[in-house]
Amino acid sequence: MKREDALLLAKPEEGIDLIEISANAVPPVARLMNYDKYRYEEEKREKKERLAQKGALAKQVQISVRAAKNDLLMKAKQAEKFLNEGRNVEIAIRLRGREKYNQPWVYQKLDEFLAMIPVEYKRISEPRFGGRGMSMQIVKK
Repeated sequence: MKREDALLLAKPEEGIDLIEISANAVPPVARLMNYDKYRYEEEKREKKERLAQKGALAKQVQISVRAAKNDLLMKAKQAEKFLNEGRNVEIAIRLRGREKYNQPWVYQKLDEFLAMIPVEYKRISEPRFGGRGMSMQIVKK
């Protein structure tokens, strides 16, 4: 339909406006509807998209290299739950004092913890030191 014909059909006094939906399409797509309703629906859709993006954030599991085996098993179950939900899991190892300088020992403790996680996973990022310890990210295969 020609633009002029579509503008004649629009009746702003009755709340029917001509709204351009897709300007990049050939020919451009427009729709006759109430502009306030259109704006409300767009805001609702954008809000839903924003909330969906927040769900993709990584969950963090903090462990200590001095933790007992049972504590590590509990954290491994927690990580398994997050992985089964489809989330990325960041494993953060808190280090204190001289523990920061014994990196081979920390890598060994991390490998022991990763072996406790029953779900198959792949590493998104390799272990990296920084801040108050070491962290890495995993995701379910």
